Amino acid sequence: MNPLRLTAVAAALLAVPGVAGVPPPVALASSQPAPTWTKQHPATSPSARPYASIAYDAATGNVVLFGGFDGLSDTWVWDGSAWTKQSPATSPPGRWGAAMAYDAATGNVVLFGGHNHHGNFGDTWVWNGSTWTKQHPATSPSSRWNPAMAYDAATGDVVLFGGLADGLHRELGDTWVWDGSTWTRQHPATSPPARTNAAMAYDAATGNVVLLGGNNGSNTAMRGTWVWDGSTWTKQHPATSPPARMSTSMAYDAATGNVLLFGGFSAKHARVLGDTWVWDGSTWTKQHPGTSPPARAEAAMTYDAATGNVVLFSGYAVHNYPRGTWVWGSAGTAAAH
Repeated sequence: MNPLRLTAVAAALLAVPGVAGVPPPVALASSQPAPTWTKQHPATSPSARPYASIAYDAATGNVVLFGGFDGLSDTWVWDGSAWTKQSPATSPPGRWGAAMAYDAATGNVVLFGGHNHHGNFGDTWVWNGSTWTKQHPATSPSSRWNPAMAYDAATGDVVLFGGLADGLHRELGDTWVWDGSTWTRQHPATSPPARTNAAMAYDAATGNVVLLGGNNGSNTAMRGTWVWDGSTWTKQHPATSPPARMSTSMAYDAATGNVLLFGGFSAKHARVLGDTWVWDGSTWTKQHPGTSPPARAEAAMTYDAATGNVVLFSGYAVHNYPRGTWVWGSAGTAAAH
């Protein structure tokens, strides 16, 4: 990446402590309660939905949520206690399964792709805290939905992997990076097998992007953990690992210095999972919180640096869309929001 962008990244990280996925891990005091899930009760809330896009906007200190099934185009922000619907001057067309991440180098939230009843999208949009603006990059990934995407603070680029293309008939296995103005395809020496519905998050404790799960052309849930170091993918071999799954939710929890994973499908629209796992950079450990959201897949989840909690919203359960906002954090902190 160019030196000017590196300078911008450094400035962003210094000026905005608590960028999602960027802050160093904060060790929990021995007397601090173990993290758990706590249901929130905001006065207003987005309608229940799966496949919504979500990211923490460090420039405003709010969590941003956009769209979702079935072709929604609304934008909402979460301030740690309430959801507020936004009224931007311009907005992306309604869609579900779009990828979204905060780009600390530009101070904007980036959205790519998605799907509606007319087909896949291959457009790029940025949110500046008040409105959406369509981008016109010189090069761009092909149209797709449910790609995995995360901001890589080590390189200052947004990383995108895979997704579903060609009228929902072909899984992709390509890697792209967004540098704030255009997309560039990467050609790593090794790469995960093609997939869609995978989960991805930047692990600030190790400086790598972590990818897990997804499904392939046979709609089989996939196992395996991969990490991206800015130039190639490397498969991990942890002592323990979550069972195979797709459409799971994942985010880096800066309060504990671990990557957090919740739920998903055990197979294509089969059993819905409700388990919680953490990745410490070398292995996965199943958690046993005192309270937990009901099992679900396709839920929106991100780390809210303003409150120090991971936020989870809605998703899909068998034959229904579960309502509600949940936060993962120490019992005292989570209950306060």
